Amino acid sequence: MNDYEIKKGHYEKIEGEKLETLMIELFENARKDNEKLHSSFGALETITVWLDDKKTLCVETKMNTRVDDKTATETIRAYNQFLERATGFNTKERKKRANKK
Repeated sequence: MNDYEIKKGHYEKIEGEKLETLMIELFENARKDNEKLHSSFGALETITVWLDDKKTLCVETKMNTRVDDKTATETIRAYNQFLERATGFNTKERKKRANKK
């Protein structure tokens, strides 16, 4: 499991049904189970997402490593785009924050 810090003031963009809408937009499907959202896309066999609090997005993934390069590239692009739109931080900023931990 990975937890990602949510940018200050960004929570309002993903609260309620907005996070589910974002997952449907990027991964083409989402299913809600209690407080967790489940989806799959490309090499992501499963992605489970939930908000721990207003400052933390939790993500669990299970990857299929036996996919072609095009699928792998599309999956990485969609996953990074999801994290950026869900947390408010781009890849470089998320990496910098992870290194501080």
